[in-house]
Amino acid sequence: MKTLEDAPDAAADAHEKAVVAFIHVEPEDMEGHNSAETKLVKNAKWLARKWETKVIVLHSFTHLGEEKAEPEDAKALFDRAQQRLEGAGYKAFQTPYGYFNDLTIQAQGHPLARIYKAF
Repeated sequence: MKTLEDAPDAAADAHEKAVVAFIHVEPEDMEGHNSAETKLVKNAKWLARKWETKVIVLHSFTHLGEEKAEPEDAKALFDRAQQRLEGAGYKAFQTPYGYFNDLTIQAQGHPLARIYKAF
């Protein structure tokens, strides 16, 4: 279901043995010099190395947050993070931005299976 009218059409996709980052972008994340973006990239790479995978999925998870960055700004941050991850040799993907997505996830029962980071 689209949540942004101008969101491009999207198709279903599947990835295996991937790190999935649920990301909420706030207005202050857009200030400064890419601090949130850099931390996002570093944390995603760290977790991917721990799981010995090169596949990272970036998922926008803003509907529960009180303060939200402008959609265009948040999408631009996702695009830059994806480019940086790909430049570092990872296969980076984004779930369709501007949609409520139906996700089916299987996560191992391991301390590194679910990690929360705020910055």
